[in-house]
Amino acid sequence: MNLHRVKRYAQKELNGWWIISMIGAAVILMPILFVFLELFQEPNKNWFQIREYLLQNYLFNTMTLVVLTGVLTSFLGITLAWLTTAYEFPLRNFFRWGLMLPLAIPPYIAAYTYRTMLSYTGVVQSTLRNEFGYQVNPELLSISSLRGAVFIFTLFLFPYVYLISKAFLENQSSSYIESARLLGRKPLDVFIKVVLPLSRPAIVGGAALVIFEVLSDYGVTSYFGIHTITTAIFQTWFGMYDVDTAMRLAAWLMVILVGLFIIERLLRQRQRYNLNNKSKPLVPMKLTGFKAATAFSYCALIFLLGFAIPLIQLLSWAGLTFEKVWSTSFFTLLKQTVMVAGVSSTLVIILAVVVANVSRSKTVFSYFLAKIVTAGYSIPGAIIAIGVLAVFITLDEKLAPLYSSLGWGEAPLILSMSIFMLIIGYSIRFMATGFNSIEVGFERIGTKYLEASRLMGNGITRTFFKVELPLLKGALLSGFILTFVEITKELPLVLLLRPFNFETLATKTYQFAKDEMIHEAAIPSLMIIAISSLSVVLFYLIDKKRVKQ
Repeated sequence: MNLHRVKRYAQKELNGWWIISMIGAAVILMPILFVFLELFQEPNKNWFQIREYLLQNYLFNTMTLVVLTGVLTSFLGITLAWLTTAYEFPLRNFFRWGLMLPLAIPPYIAAYTYRTMLSYTGVVQSTLRNEFGYQVNPELLSISSLRGAVFIFTLFLFPYVYLISKAFLENQSSSYIESARLLGRKPLDVFIKVVLPLSRPAIVGGAALVIFEVLSDYGVTSYFGIHTITTAIFQTWFGMYDVDTAMRLAAWLMVILVGLFIIERLLRQRQRYNLNNKSKPLVPMKLTGFKAATAFSYCALIFLLGFAIPLIQLLSWAGLTFEKVWSTSFFTLLKQTVMVAGVSSTLVIILAVVVANVSRSKTVFSYFLAKIVTAGYSIPGAIIAIGVLAVFITLDEKLAPLYSSLGWGEAPLILSMSIFMLIIGYSIRFMATGFNSIEVGFERIGTKYLEASRLMGNGITRTFFKVELPLLKGALLSGFILTFVEITKELPLVLLLRPFNFETLATKTYQFAKDEMIHEAAIPSLMIIAISSLSVVLFYLIDKKRVKQ
């Protein structure tokens, strides 16, 4: 009898968690649906012109970037993961975490840094002319092209594949690799015939994250003058002031994403992987002589190109403009960035906790609920921004009579010109970052505390605050930090949704670079890199703790 009463009480209290979760899911899903439904609306004349003369070029450039970057980041990521996991060579322990650091430099910052360094007056060509008397053809070092964008994306996004592949190889493949070694297989044979097939899920997972980032990008492609669907959305919005056509372009970009997702699933549907979760860690083999030097040189080259060289150049530029940039206005910029990122991250964590707690029921509905709230991360920021703006404009239209009665005018844009719209956009885009951390935290503590507390007559809410919340502090902190960092780096979404005259570190950096004030862009860039490095350190500490366990 008592058990039935506890169950009814817990179920009653759980309804509140469900209601909040469904409201959050509706808020996240609504902008996406607004964009998708644009495909069924009657297009205007701007759309017909774009479809006739420009769309083919947009699609070609977008798909070229996706394919080339996906292939090259997969190659870099898996080879570096294999070297640092399977072999022992000089500075191997440093490279294990040092190769994560390129993630701390957003691609749009890397783009203007490398473009300036490699320009005619940049440090590379100037040094060659003045110190060595060598005149290089400027076209050879120009990266303001599709080729240059692939170079930037590959160098600064490969850690997505590297991180996932390294974790996979360390914990899931040791028995297979050691068996192949005992059978006398050469290292190259082991890599091609054992490591690559086993690592395919990890490579595909990392490459998918890279593709999402490439499709979301606006900073690199716009700075290099490359026409993609994302840059077309911005040009249509800001150049033509045509929100309908921008929404239609966003809808087609979303269709491409769904198509890529379906293709990936079809390619994997016949694959079966039987991996041992309790596999012992892989023991690295010691390399000597030429092999050790080659492994070291490969890792060092990627680390220098992907982190050390651009960082040193930014520090040099920062020294030239420190007194000019480091002023009261910069602290205002920093305060605005921290404020909007802090509020958005807090909102993300609160909703993530609610949804993750509900998802523990392991029902079909809770599964789809979790998928809905995390859908934003796989959708480019430009699409989410378009959808959020459409929703908020609709809300303003519905609330126009209320605004008029309050004396605010006939049809003012109150919600759609507010900081609240930007916060909602951030929360939708990065809900997955916070949710994944919280979900892992709930999985680690299990359900034994929940069940014991419910048997004692406590409800879900009381159990959470009294028992589970103290155990989730680590997951809450890591989720908050990772979300905060991602928001700080985000550029396309904030460019589209920010209120008038509202700047963040990302927008100010982009504006400086766009205005060719490269030296002035160094300090806000370094601030973003410093904040982003928090996520790299956090990943490393979590990974180190996991390996010890």
